Amino acid sequence: MRSWLPPLLVGVTLIGLWQLLTVVAAVPSFLLPAPTAIAEAFHANRSGVLDATIATGKNALVGLVVGVACGIVAATVAVRFRMIDGLLSPLAAAAAAVPIVALAPLLNSMYSTTTDLPRRLVAAIVVFFPLYVSTIKGLRQAPRVHVDLMTSYAASGWQVTRAIRLPAALPHLFTGLRIAAPGAVIAAIIAEYFGGPQHGLGSRITSAAANTAYPRAWAYVTAAMLLGLLFLAAVVICEHLTRRPRTTVVWRSK
Repeated sequence: MRSWLPPLLVGVTLIGLWQLLTVVAAVPSFLLPAPTAIAEAFHANRSGVLDATIATGKNALVGLVVGVACGIVAATVAVRFRMIDGLLSPLAAAAAAVPIVALAPLLNSMYSTTTDLPRRLVAAIVVFFPLYVSTIKGLRQAPRVHVDLMTSYAASGWQVTRAIRLPAALPHLFTGLRIAAPGAVIAAIIAEYFGGPQHGLGSRITSAAANTAYPRAWAYVTAAMLLGLLFLAAVVICEHLTRRPRTTVVWRSK
């Protein structure tokens, strides 16, 4: 209860203050719609919200899977070969200062605007670099005594990586995933602002706002928030399932 009750109370309090502010101060809907108006628009357009959420979720999921796979493989190879590390580390540092979603217009011009491939590529690139940086950091922090023991057993480099380095890197890998999973959703939504099929959350938000349907636009924003939370919850569940069970040793005196 200590973990979920405080954020729940904060969320309920903020929504209550939001509703009170919009009613008492008579805030116009184009500036800030009331939560009740957003809920009504969400319910009235639930089928469209669901379809847009599924479309954006597919793009974010494909980008997340591809980015995670490429990031883990690249980090594993870079740990073994310094030349690969020397090539990818500067790119990872530069990626922190470059808005990756700005590549969306370029990818749309490279590929057809009737396909979701540019959006999935943007999401994959956004996911790749956090996973690469966090995973390679975890791979390098494997216990040295374990690595030396495997080496004394004439284990190959890949066997050491699979048996020692990858299990030791799991906490760092999931730290990167906690950042990358919601980032994939954000990248997929923002990439929709630059053209392409008009069936995702980003396109629906832009269309609703252009038609002055502000509660409906906020309903799509709410769906985007829920989608990001869903991706984050999936990562937390996977992290919980991969934790090793703790063993308790009980000493009994004679």
